[in-house]
Amino acid sequence: MTTVEQARTTAPFGRLAAAEVRWVLRRPRTLVLFALLALVPVAIGVGIALTGGPGGGDRDGPGLVAAVAGNGLVLPIAALSLALALLLPLTVATAAADALAGEAAHSTLRGLLLAPVGRTRLVAMKGVGVLTVAVVAVLAVAVVGVVTGWIVVGGPSGTMITLSGTTLGLGEALGRVALVAGWTIVQLLAVAAVALAVSAFTEHPLVVLAAVLGGLIVFGVLAAIPSLEWLQPLLLTSGWGAGTDALRDPLPLDGLASSTLRALVYLVLGAAVTVWRMRRRDG
Repeated sequence: MTTVEQARTTAPFGRLAAAEVRWVLRRPRTLVLFALLALVPVAIGVGIALTGGPGGGDRDGPGLVAAVAGNGLVLPIAALSLALALLLPLTVATAAADALAGEAAHSTLRGLLLAPVGRTRLVAMKGVGVLTVAVVAVLAVAVVGVVTGWIVVGGPSGTMITLSGTTLGLGEALGRVALVAGWTIVQLLAVAAVALAVSAFTEHPLVVLAAVLGGLIVFGVLAAIPSLEWLQPLLLTSGWGAGTDALRDPLPLDGLASSTLRALVYLVLGAAVTVWRMRRRDG
């Protein structure tokens, strides 16, 4: 087959990725998860506005929720931190489960494997779809959180009061929100890569969800055992509290950097396993 004939029988990757993104964003379950994620900052903001925050308005409550009271630009960071505990991983794991295991369950994966697409390009196409879900999910929480923080919670003239007691201007405050959003996307991509790897070995999407969410729960339990502290650098979830470092001044980068590096390792390993499996799969 000549190069021209081969080009005619191979669909451009951009067209394939765009089709995958359209398909992913039209799934009802994906839209429902996006809606639930958008409700997270709204629920927090409305609850704080109605009650005055933990402690009945004296802001003596613990943690991030207390910091949100009267400090609206903290809301998106708090919402992202809370959603990262379960709802955000569930969203990307669902997308990854549908990407390969779901296709296999509906007997459409074999057709994709036989098409002149290439196994590696197929994995990349599915990865673009899952990446889109991760980005949209994080943006849903962050953008709705910023808007809700401004309108419902309010704050000192559009500034952010950090946990260190300093005040950041609007531009720097939004930069901190963007930093946490980008960091959260990287963490979700690590979860998605692992989910895609599991999805490549099964035809049952629920198995993928059970394996990924169960694994995250086990990681959380292991991280809570003091005698297993040596294991923490290997656990993906052990750095998921680093997002709150964006609320400190000066900004500490050690936790964000180490958790990002750990997530990238999981991302590379998961992608490698997925490609290896798909290049050997016949249906």
